[in-house]
Amino acid sequence: MPVTGDGKKSYVPASHCEVLIVGGGMAGLSAAIYLGRAMRTHSIIDASESLALWEPEVQNYLGFPEAISGKELLERGRTQACTFGTTFIHDEVIEAEKIGSTCFRFRGRKGTYEASKALIATGLYHLPPKIPAVDECLGKSMFFCKDCDGYRVQNQDVAILGANEEAVEYALNLLAFTPCVFVLTNGSKPTWSKKHQRWLEEYEIPVGLAKITDVEHKKGHLRKIHFVDGKSVEVTSLFTTRGDVYHHKLAKSLGAALDKEGQIKVDSDQQTTVPGLYAAGCVTAANCQMIIAAGAGAAAAQAINRKLFEESLKNHKLRRMRKEQLQQEETKPAVKQEKRK
Repeated sequence: MPVTGDGKKSYVPASHCEVLIVGGGMAGLSAAIYLGRAMRTHSIIDASESLALWEPEVQNYLGFPEAISGKELLERGRTQACTFGTTFIHDEVIEAEKIGSTCFRFRGRKGTYEASKALIATGLYHLPPKIPAVDECLGKSMFFCKDCDGYRVQNQDVAILGANEEAVEYALNLLAFTPCVFVLTNGSKPTWSKKHQRWLEEYEIPVGLAKITDVEHKKGHLRKIHFVDGKSVEVTSLFTTRGDVYHHKLAKSLGAALDKEGQIKVDSDQQTTVPGLYAAGCVTAANCQMIIAAGAGAAAAQAINRKLFEESLKNHKLRRMRKEQLQQEETKPAVKQEKRK
């Protein structure tokens, strides 16, 4: 459902535009702002599932020294995009196809949308830990990203939940922020290498193998974790390393190549292996940071705008536009002869 500049929702039929952006997170919004300022007709199809909505306090986004919630950051981005003519369509895209060499068609649950160029900015899904109190604690004392949230757990009792090599590396990285770091496998058998095991021993990082049965917290802030063997440990923060699920289905159905992790492969212009199809943000191999996603969205938009311009010269679209200008508008500078005193 499109959203107008004043925030009111209106049912306006979607028509063919120059660029369709699938995903209204940081990458998609940033791209829309750049495309709007380039005078390109464009729309964002968004299902309102950005991971930023789960972040109550973003501390590392440039320009917000007092921090800002992910929800507010998204709202500000939407308002800014509307200022430059972005149409928002609230829909979930379920199918995509390329028609010829110049048209992408996306079918949602509410309608069908077409564009000459497309940007996939559908992001990813962090797999939450399989322990109690996840909904209450996520973003407050349970985290996914050491780069985003390592700074905020300084001198705390920090648990790393996982049985893989990434869990060991997380523990080692977090030693820069706190001396009290330990690994909990939640009953899973460790799969890390002998090298990683030596690191655990060398840096004297404790490992708990027992399954977690309960989690104590106060308004989302961890206090204690209980295990099946009757033991417990005091914890103030927890990082999980279960992995990510990349929302690459649409790109894959259009023929875009993926890497072994399931991320969409892109070149320096954020273009996929399918001509005219671009991808940006956490669905690509970029480090999953909000500000990096926004930058990738801007880069994609600039590349798309440049490509559309080059095509307008080849297909004479720019010439047709210029002909209309010459016929209908004043195209010469208004030069007047002024009398000098």
